[in-house]
Amino acid sequence: MAITGEIDINSALAQLANARYASDPGGTGTPGLNRQSGETLTVLTSLAEVRAAVNEIAATAQRLLSIYTPDLEPDLYDQSAFLEVVKHFVLTRSFAKVRVLIGEPTRIMRDSNRFVAMGRRLSSCIDLRYAAAQMPQRASAYLIADDRAIVYRMRADSWDGVADINNPVAARVYLQEFDQVWNASAADSGLRAARRG
Repeated sequence: MAITGEIDINSALAQLANARYASDPGGTGTPGLNRQSGETLTVLTSLAEVRAAVNEIAATAQRLLSIYTPDLEPDLYDQSAFLEVVKHFVLTRSFAKVRVLIGEPTRIMRDSNRFVAMGRRLSSCIDLRYAAAQMPQRASAYLIADDRAIVYRMRADSWDGVADINNPVAARVYLQEFDQVWNASAADSGLRAARRG
């Protein structure tokens, strides 16, 4: 099954060869997702570009945000702009859900994290789980909006990645992987209780 998944993933992201870089071609130095007319895929190479992509993709969600991260990367998910997007999403949309799978939770237990605090306050909409130990750990990190938009980094320790606001094929491949790990990972109340008191 792993081989089939790898083939699906490779074919879903094969369009990388024609992707445009996110850097501003006008030379203004302003990070963002500048696309040619009709293009949806952007290559990301810096923290600023990944932040912009995460915020943009998250803002497109209608009902579901799924995040796979090693440690709730504070450079991305503990930022005011992202927290506002999530807060707006869960408070203005009926049945909105944010699911977060955390691969290595030890850093979260040491650090205060505003996303975790928001998850405690909005526990009916935001669900955080530790990835099950028996599941194969991924080096990648990604955010998926519904089943069509994705920000994907092959290695969580690098900002190199892609964002695609309209790629249901790739989004569904990773959403299927996410769901498999999600279902195998029991909800852990320890994450919500860790920062109480």
